[in-house]
This record gives sequence, C-alpha cells and structure tokens, in this order.
Amino acid sequence: MKIAVQSGGMEERLGIEGTYRMIKETGFDAVDANLDHLFHGHEIRQHMRSALLDGPEEAMLESCRPWKEGAEKYGLENYQAHAPFPSALPVDPAFPDYNDYLIHCLIRTIQCTAFIGCRRLIVHPFFYGLPARLGPEAEWEQNIRSYSALIDAAKKYDVIICLENMFSNYKGKIYGACCSDIDVACRYVDTLNEIAGEKRFGFCLDTGHILLAGKDIYDTIVQLGDRIEAFHVHDNNGTRDQHLAPYMGILDWDRFVAGLAAINYDKTLSFETFNVWNTVDNELCPDMMRYIAKSGRMFARRAEEIKAAHA
Repeated sequence: MKIAVQSGGMEERLGIEGTYRMIKETGFDAVDANLDHLFHGHEIRQHMRSALLDGPEEAMLESCRPWKEGAEKYGLENYQAHAPFPSALPVDPAFPDYNDYLIHCLIRTIQCTAFIGCRRLIVHPFFYGLPARLGPEAEWEQNIRSYSALIDAAKKYDVIICLENMFSNYKGKIYGACCSDIDVACRYVDTLNEIAGEKRFGFCLDTGHILLAGKDIYDTIVQLGDRIEAFHVHDNNGTRDQHLAPYMGILDWDRFVAGLAAINYDKTLSFETFNVWNTVDNELCPDMMRYIAKSGRMFARRAEEIKAAHA
C-alpha cells in the first residue's frame, strides 16, 4: 500500500516544487494534488469566473506543469487530485447559469488531472448546505445529472471521478450532507457507473467527515468495499473539521485499520492533514509530516497483520 499526502497546506508556504521535495523527504510515496488551487472556493462563492480555466488550453495546462514536474523530479506518483469546490451553489437570479459554468470548470480540471499524470479526481457532490438544502429526490436528480455531464471527459482522459462524503454546518450544529448516508453513496457510485457503461466513478472516503456525521468508520469502509478508490485520512475532535494528524482527535484508528483489512484495501492511503501546518510551528512541520507518513505505514502493516492472522 502506498502512502500519500495532499499538497495543500505546504504549497502556500513552500511553493509546489518545494512541497514535492518535502513530501519525498518526509517519507511519502504519492501525492493528492490540490488542483482546487486553480479556482479557489472563495472565488466560486462570489460567482467569479476563472480566467485560467476559461483560457487557452496551452496556458491552462502550462499552469499545471509544476505539479507534473514535481512528481517526476522527486519520483512521486500523483495518485489523486482535488477539483475546485463547491461544485454547485444555490441558484442566484443574478447568475442563473453559474452551475453550468462550474460543470465547464470541472471538465477542464479533468483534463488538467490527466496532464499531471493522475487518474483519480475527487469532485465534491453537487449539494447545498442548510437551510438551502434540496429534498432527497431533487438532490439525487441534481447529482446524477451533474456527474453524468462529466462522463465523456472522464472517458476521454481516462480519469475516475470520486465522490466524497460531506457534512453541513448550520447554526453551530453539524449535519450529515450528501453521501454521508452510505446506502445512498453506494447507490450513487453504482448508478453512475451503470450510466457510464464502465467503471468511471469511485468513492473518496473522508475519515474526518465520517466522524463529524457520527458514523462508524469500520462499518462505513466495509459497506463501501471496493468502491473506495481514494481516501482523505484525517482526525478531529468530533465537532469541527480540523484536518489533524491521526491520534490528535477522537477517531477510532483500530477500527479504521480493521476496515482496511476487511476489504483487502491495497490502493493508496492518502492523508488530508493540511492543518498541521497551521497548528504547530513551521520548524516542527517536517517532523509532523514524518509522523503522518509513519502513521500510514503503521496502518498498512497492521492491516496486513490482521489479514494474515485470519488467513
């Protein structure tokens, strides 16, 4: 099992080339490339447009070259990438076609994903937080329609689109959101693959979001099974999306490892722990990165030990 970490958190401090060097030096095999930096969430929420994703193909791909060359220079795999988010906004009469524009941006991000040598792109579900949240049937229809619009590009560039389990925060309370119901999440992946006529969709299981939604991590992993193509592994205190290193919160990591063993997970285990760069002094961050990498290798080893004990 390869161990990966996201590039975000470091990119803002070290630049992309420095980030890939840090990832290599601290013991990782692969990267979750934060292509969401191509079009930031605060820009999307203001209904802005992306000059980069609207521009000429050559210029767009050139802007992605640092992620591609960083992986090549340091012998790392761009295993997965993160698309710009949110993927949809409640319809604003002043911007009636903005969600269609976001689909355009996601299609172009699929092209960027392939350019950097990556085959998995995490695309957040198309949902609205409370109080604007759609009813279950309308939300289902919106997601099936929107993800289906990505199929042709996913096939053309040989990219697997990964859905992710989400949460919503309203008046200080955490609520489960789209794909936090794992029955529904499985149905999404299976339905979309049926529409695509091949495996074009998988799931990125976010451990921190599972904890916030009050779900058991072992049961979740087992239920999703081989639909899991990617992970966002991180910890929190159960009430805030803190994106911390393992054992800095309250997730049951023994049950996480048991889940990996139960489904014979042998793909890449990727950490989304950018907040360590905001919670400890920068001088200590390389040591925190080594700790995260060692945590991943420990999880992988213990999962293998559990499987061997039951063989």
